[in-house]
Amino acid sequence: MNPDLDTLATALYVRIDDLLADNPGWAPRRPRVGFAPKLSDAELVTLAVISALLGYDSERGFVRFAHQHLRPWFPYLPNREGFNKRLRRAGEMIGHVTAALARDCPDWHDDVWLADSTPVPCGTSRPTAVRSELAGWAQYGWCASHSRWFWGLRLHLITTPAGLPISFALAGAKADERDTCAAMIDHADLARPGQTLIADKGYRSKDFENRLNDAGITLIRPAARNEPARPHQRFLRPFRQIIESVCDTLKGQLSLERHNGRTRAGVAVRVLARILALTAAIWHNRTHHPHLPARTLTHYDH
Repeated sequence: MNPDLDTLATALYVRIDDLLADNPGWAPRRPRVGFAPKLSDAELVTLAVISALLGYDSERGFVRFAHQHLRPWFPYLPNREGFNKRLRRAGEMIGHVTAALARDCPDWHDDVWLADSTPVPCGTSRPTAVRSELAGWAQYGWCASHSRWFWGLRLHLITTPAGLPISFALAGAKADERDTCAAMIDHADLARPGQTLIADKGYRSKDFENRLNDAGITLIRPAARNEPARPHQRFLRPFRQIIESVCDTLKGQLSLERHNGRTRAGVAVRVLARILALTAAIWHNRTHHPHLPARTLTHYDH
C-alpha cells in the first residue's frame, strides 16, 4: 500500500472507530450470544474504501490483493464470502459514516450546491431484467448524455463545488429528478436560508422551484425556450462542468458502473462504498494535502 493511501486508511479507521463508539446504533445488529467478529466494523468499512480507491470491481480480486499486501495493517482478513456477507449488511452504517465524515469537512458549509443524476446500469439482457431481484426497483431509462438506453438505477447527487457529496439517493431510472432532489433535501433536513442550488434543465418545474423558495433556497437553471432570460445564467456552464466531472470521477476512477451487484443490498452497499471513498478522499485532502484539488484521487489509486 502506497504511503498516501496508508495515511488515509489509518486516519479513516481512527475516525470511523470513534464515530461507531459514539453511535453504537449505527452498527448492524448481531446476536447477543456467539463469537465476536474478528474483523471490526471500522476495519470492514476501511477495507471497502481501499477497494474503491484502488478501482477493484471484483471482491474476489480485492480479497486476494488484501491477503497478499494488507496483512501488516489488518490482523484478520476474511475470505470473499465472509467479506461479501459482512459488507451487504453494512449499507446503513456506511451511509451514516459518509454523512458524518462530510460534516467534518469545511466544504459542508458552502452556500452553493450542485445537483445531477447519473445512470447506474444493473444488467443488459432481457432475462436479467425479468428474473433479477432488482426487478421492480431497477427500470429502463434513457441517458441523454450518452444517447443510450439502460436498465438499472440512477444515482442522484447533491454536491458542493469541491465535489463533496452533501446528499445522495438511489432510485429507479424513471424516477423524477425534481421529486427525488426535494425528498433528499427534506429527508436530511438540509435546507438553509440563502443556499443556492445549480441544476440542469431536467429540474425545471414551478412546483419544485416554489418548494425550494419556501425553504430559502434559490434555484439556478437554464431558461426554457418560452421563458425570459433567468438571473445568474453566466454561472451555469462552469458549475455544470463541475458536477459532470464529479459523476465522471465516480464512474471512471471509482468504477461506479462496474459495481457487479446482483441484489438490492449488494448494489446499494457497493454504490455507498464508492461515495464514501470520494468523501473520505476529500476529507483527507483538506487535512493533509491542502495544496491539491480537494477531489484528486491519483495519489491514492495505486
